[in-house]
Amino acid sequence: MEHSIELRVRYKETDQMGVVYYSNYLVWFEIARTEFFRANGIVYKNIEDDQNIYLPVVESYCRYKAPLRYDDLVTVVVRLTNLSGTRMAFDYEVFGNGKLCAMGWTKHAFVNEKGKPIQIPSAILSVFKIQTNDLPTRSSTL
Repeated sequence: MEHSIELRVRYKETDQMGVVYYSNYLVWFEIARTEFFRANGIVYKNIEDDQNIYLPVVESYCRYKAPLRYDDLVTVVVRLTNLSGTRMAFDYEVFGNGKLCAMGWTKHAFVNEKGKPIQIPSAILSVFKIQTNDLPTRSSTL
């Protein structure tokens, strides 16, 4: 399962050299992930507010391949790569100027309001209608 978003690099996202500052890629990952949920009928805010379930990032990675600059049009592609037990994982690709500019992943744990791990809620499992073995394995290209 995948989803993509488009955004334009804002001036505030660049560093003194005019290149997108590295931490902004993780922000873009979050935006893409939130919209991935929304595209699949799940409003992340409602999971937190109504069910007291949270999905903190427990690991993240980003590899930078080419620079992006102010006003570049960017496409972020997010793919669900793992959904099992108490965890969920996503891969990301960031494209701009006709090329792959960055790639990365995030891993998340489902936790309750006390920060204790919980099983993935059946409502979320049913939305994605997939089993772990139906998901692609993380490629060795990252």
